[in-house]
Amino acid sequence: MIRISQIKMPVSHTQEDLIKKTAGVLQTGKNEIRSFQIVKKSIDARKKPELYYTYTVDLSLKDAAKEQRLLNRGRTDRIQRVKEEGYHFPRSEKPLPPKSPVVIGSGPAGLFCAYFLAVNGYRPVLLERGRMVEERKKDVEAFWKSGSLHPDSNVQFGEGGAGTFSDGKLNTLVKDRNGRNKEVLRLLVEAGAPEEILYDARPHIGTDILMRVVKNIREKILSCGGSVRFESKVTDLVIRDGRVREVVINETQHLEADTVVLAIGHSARDTFRMLYDRGVPMDAKSFAVGLRVEHPRRMINQIQYGMEESRFLPAASYKVTAKTGNGRGVYSFCMCPGGYVVNASSEPGGLSINGMSYSGRDGGNSNSAVIITVTPDDFKSGHPLAGVHFQQNLEKKAYELGRGQIPVETYGDFRQAVTGKEKEISAILQKYPAFCPEMKGAYRFAAVHDILPADLNQSFVEGMEQFDRILPGFGDSGVYVSGVESRTSSPVRIHRDESGQSAIKGLYPCGEGAGYAGGITSAAMDGMLTAEKIAQNTAV
Repeated sequence: MIRISQIKMPVSHTQEDLIKKTAGVLQTGKNEIRSFQIVKKSIDARKKPELYYTYTVDLSLKDAAKEQRLLNRGRTDRIQRVKEEGYHFPRSEKPLPPKSPVVIGSGPAGLFCAYFLAVNGYRPVLLERGRMVEERKKDVEAFWKSGSLHPDSNVQFGEGGAGTFSDGKLNTLVKDRNGRNKEVLRLLVEAGAPEEILYDARPHIGTDILMRVVKNIREKILSCGGSVRFESKVTDLVIRDGRVREVVINETQHLEADTVVLAIGHSARDTFRMLYDRGVPMDAKSFAVGLRVEHPRRMINQIQYGMEESRFLPAASYKVTAKTGNGRGVYSFCMCPGGYVVNASSEPGGLSINGMSYSGRDGGNSNSAVIITVTPDDFKSGHPLAGVHFQQNLEKKAYELGRGQIPVETYGDFRQAVTGKEKEISAILQKYPAFCPEMKGAYRFAAVHDILPADLNQSFVEGMEQFDRILPGFGDSGVYVSGVESRTSSPVRIHRDESGQSAIKGLYPCGEGAGYAGGITSAAMDGMLTAEKIAQNTAV
């Protein structure tokens, strides 16, 4: 297989054009190509508005001898031989353990852990405190419409995890030395995701498609001998002699288990407390909190592409980072092109938000969180759950400010309250007079600057001013600011050793909630890793 990189194409090209261009790079005819596969696709916007797609492709020729001659003649950093290597789950010829492993949580980590256990004959039991994704969707939409919160079926809890009601971004910074990343994407496509996620530089699915994908993965687990139990909240663990022995479901049902995966998600605060009470070692960890900002989608397109619209280009995205005077990092997070700010609350009396896009990314606004790093020093306590309490205090303030609705403020008002500087006339509102918040759930205008501590507000403003120099207009006074973005990652890390287990044997902390992932793909990869560890540790 020959890999060719740096193939530049105009954004209006066709697949036929790409194959013809690739053949030309090799100085061969397109009819001589036996197989052709796109490996990576990205947008080159350095000379906007003259934009290009840049490709890396793999191909083979019908004539293997000619393929080798062309490769020998043209081998460079751009043209090279590659060997196809797939992912391999560790196999054992020993009999499987008699008891089914129990997986707690059906977010990406739990789903993929259960999937790999199921297809390899382990008959896992997947427990989910919330409802199946079809019913969960109804509960979430009802909450956004009426404000009536279902405590175990909402944006945070239920089949698919918190990522189900997000943009469905699939990029990750995790090194893919074992092929897990590619395998996650391959299985998502097999379950109904678009094939483009296999090669897009910034792959995403979108909430609408992701719900179907989650359902199909569940059905595959069932078809391979696993079981899935919804509305089955794990309320306790029975631990004897340093090993997990049972899980307690809904306070009354006992299920024997000597292998238990904690794929609980970063919002399972009651479960964190139960684990702490049972002596499961954990620490508070650093994470980030902040606010979400909205801009007109056409404006972000103009900044990034040099044009407001093109039928050949997706809604534009961005990624910005800054370092502030007080040493904190400020950065964009979970950027949602053509998306919505959503009420992502999961506790009565508290309000948290997130961003969400559908697969088309065609909403009027683009939004992202602008978040600031916080460390255990900010929590004013050495307790392992101090970060949880820090989050809850912010969410209580947001709830009270918005009176249960998402609190919103213009950046001009926010900046004036924090710095005392006079509010400037908004260029955004002059150019886009219909620009207004686009949200799932009710919102009201309120003093968003009262949510975060003063030093975090100052960092937020410093970050916005720096971003405005990178993306002119980003810090316009008409930008909408809403809060609070508090669930960026887990506030705890549950300890595990090289075998994947806690100090409580048979207990496998896994995924984002346990502190070992950050996003859909990395959580799914950690679920795969945990399934591998179980296979290595439990064969008898």
